[in-house]
Amino acid sequence: MTDPTSPAIQPRNPLHGLTLEVLLTALVGYYGWPGLAERIPVRCFESDPSISSSLKFLRKTPWARDKVESLYLFMLRELRRSGERSTSSGR
Repeated sequence: MTDPTSPAIQPRNPLHGLTLEVLLTALVGYYGWPGLAERIPVRCFESDPSISSSLKFLRKTPWARDKVESLYLFMLRELRRSGERSTSSGR
């Protein structure tokens, strides 16, 4: 029997083990604050954005956190596709 307090093993979950800060930092690095605010229109991304203020908001707002997680997964798919195109075009 598994211990209910131990984290479940999720080998195929790309979000497993990542903190919200890691996700947000990656999204800001990829899209920038303006691009992030365009994709997820919340005030913490639009007006005087910072990682710390955004984290406070996202930790208290489940729907916004869900959107950040979804956008992060979309970004990973975009990166994978662009990586496949660049490696396949070299042949």
